Amino acid sequence: MRLLLVAALAAAIHVPHGYQVVTWATGLVHPTALSFGPDHRLYVSEDVGKIVSVTRGSSRPRAFASNLTVPLGLLWRGRSLYVSESGRVEKLTLAGGRRTIVSGLPYERHQQDAIVAGPDGRLYLGSGSTCDSCTESDPRSAAILSFHADGSDLRVVASGLRNPYGLVFVGRTLYATVNGKDKLGDSEPADMLVRITPGANYGWPDCWPSYALRRLIGACSGVAPPVAYFEPHSSADGIASWRGDLFVAEWGEYLHTNHGRRLVRIERGHVTTFATGFDHPLALAVDPSGGLLVADWGRGVIYEIRKR
Repeated sequence: MRLLLVAALAAAIHVPHGYQVVTWATGLVHPTALSFGPDHRLYVSEDVGKIVSVTRGSSRPRAFASNLTVPLGLLWRGRSLYVSESGRVEKLTLAGGRRTIVSGLPYERHQQDAIVAGPDGRLYLGSGSTCDSCTESDPRSAAILSFHADGSDLRVVASGLRNPYGLVFVGRTLYATVNGKDKLGDSEPADMLVRITPGANYGWPDCWPSYALRRLIGACSGVAPPVAYFEPHSSADGIASWRGDLFVAEWGEYLHTNHGRRLVRIERGHVTTFATGFDHPLALAVDPSGGLLVADWGRGVIYEIRKR
C-alpha cells in the first residue's frame, strides 16, 4: 500500500520530457527549508516550530529540535546548524548545543527568511518587511542582512526588498526572490528575482515591478531592474541553482489556485514553467547525487527531480 501511495504522489508531478520524478520522503508537516547535515541526513524545518531529519525513502522523520518560532531558513555549515526564525537566528549542533546568536530583529507581516553562506565566510539572511507597503523605522526590515558565524558584526547589505524569501549564491553573486505587495489587483505587481549589489536599494515601497509592462513603476530612480519577473501573487520563494540554471518554487496563494503552485526555470532572464502538480512547493535543495529536491509545504512530501 505504501509503495502505491509513494508512486501516486510522484505521478502527480509533471516535468518536461527527459526528466523523472520520485518521492524522496514523506510524513513532514509544512516543510519550509532543507539542508544536508554532516551526518548525511537531510534536515527539514517545519513552520510548526520543529526541525526533523530524513533520508531517502523516509516516512517517519526523526525529531531534532522543537520550540522554534516559524523557522523559515536552515543552513548547515560545518557541524553547526543555523536556523532563522521570527526575530532571531539560532545556532544548533549535533551534540545538542543550542544558542541564539542574533536577536531582536523586527518582524510582523513577514519574518526572517532564507539563510545562506557567502563566499566571504559571512552568513546572509533575508529579513522581510513588517507590513505590506509602508516606511520602515528599522533598516533591518525589508532587507538582506549579513553577519559573522558567531552572530557578530550584523550589517544591512541591501534594502528596499519587501520580502526577500529565497537566497542563493552562484559563484560570488547573490540572487534573491522577492514577493511583491498585495493591493494592486489580481494582475499586478510581479514577484521578482534580483541580483544583489551591496549597498543597493531595490525600491520598495515606492517602486514596484509591473508584470504587464516588464519594467519598474513608480519612484524608481537609480533602482536596478529585476533579473526576472514572476507571475503576480505567485509567492516566488525557494531558489536553487541546478544544472546551470536557477529554479524557483512558486508557493502560490492560501485560498486560490490562480497563481503559482509550480516550479519555474530562469534562463537568461526568461521564466518558464518547469514542473506542475504541487500543492504548495516551497523549499529547494540539490541532492549530493545530483537531483533537485522540492519540498511541498501542503502535502508534507519531498520530491526529487532527476535527468533521465
